[in-house]
Amino acid sequence: MKFPRLTAAVPANVLALGVVSLVTDISSEMVTAVLPFYLVLVLGLSPLAFGLVDGLYFGVTALVRLAAGHAADRWQRRKLVAGIGYGLSAVCKLGLLAAGSSVGLLGAAVAVDRTGKGLRTAPRDALISLSAAPGALGQAFGVHRAMDTVGAFLGPLAAFAVLGLTGGYDVVFVVSFAVAVLGVLMLVLYVKDRREPVPAGKVISFGLLRDAAFRKVCLLAGALGLVTVSDAFVYLLLQKSAGLAPEYFPLLPLGTAAVYLVLAVPLGKLADKVGRIPVFLGGHVALVAVYGLLVGSGPVLAVLALFGVFYAATDGVLMAAAGPLLPASLKTSGLALLQTGQAVARMISSILYGAAWTAFGPTPGLIAMGAGILGCLAFWKVLR
Repeated sequence: MKFPRLTAAVPANVLALGVVSLVTDISSEMVTAVLPFYLVLVLGLSPLAFGLVDGLYFGVTALVRLAAGHAADRWQRRKLVAGIGYGLSAVCKLGLLAAGSSVGLLGAAVAVDRTGKGLRTAPRDALISLSAAPGALGQAFGVHRAMDTVGAFLGPLAAFAVLGLTGGYDVVFVVSFAVAVLGVLMLVLYVKDRREPVPAGKVISFGLLRDAAFRKVCLLAGALGLVTVSDAFVYLLLQKSAGLAPEYFPLLPLGTAAVYLVLAVPLGKLADKVGRIPVFLGGHVALVAVYGLLVGSGPVLAVLALFGVFYAATDGVLMAAAGPLLPASLKTSGLALLQTGQAVARMISSILYGAAWTAFGPTPGLIAMGAGILGCLAFWKVLR
């Protein structure tokens, strides 16, 4: 089936990457939806221990993003590097199955999954940036993220259905693996690579920070990453405050995904018109509101809706803002550098918040994170 109006507005390669992300996200979100509950409420990890495991989601990616970006640009094989990443994430689902109740083995499986994500994200986003016109990057990333979010919406539903029918986490991991393999096959069959001539001696990631505009974007993203509470903690806090039954925990991300799905394209288009950084910053204002509602035990639906606004205004918009600042042959390296800074910052944030929750309870950490976001926004206004 063809969609001529859609392909006229958004390049076919972006749509193909969106389909791959949709299928892959069904697989990954099946696991993500149940893992926090499984680790904290079934295996009994403390918030600090969970923060350490959750930090792997961000920290491990930082170890491979730069290498992946460098390799993809050096060889001009973005599709190959992304494919290896998707393949590793698929294999890790079997690792979760084999790990049983061993926290160490579970952490290793998570590390493999995050390695796969670290390998694939920058090459994928570079392909999107190279496949769309510079003035329409916000829309292109919005469409991709909307399709990705369809997968994020369906993944928890699939996990909920599998748990309801079988009651076994092992079955969730097996089904997740099968779906992930389908995503890899679709990448191989339908996504086209993009290759650009590489000037001799120019594939140097950190050298890209000499550009003042790109350096400011990296600093802003890293600073805000330090004060961003991870999704897993947000959903654990919601489950705790609302007193939801354990079997409904996988459904919490659906509210976020639904709002993200509706707003990803409109906010991407808005970012193309009014500026990508202002929309990115506006998304973090919504995140401050999320923290405030969590502190005050606000309505669950309001928290999930604002969390969806945050992601719709920040995820693809940041990549759209950074893409035009980078030369075509080095887009993967540059986006990998930006994403690495974010990953390291969020790893630190997850560990610190887990420690704060263990020592003082969940509220003081949320207040500190919210104040940190407002401080970053004020500093950016002065910096400009």
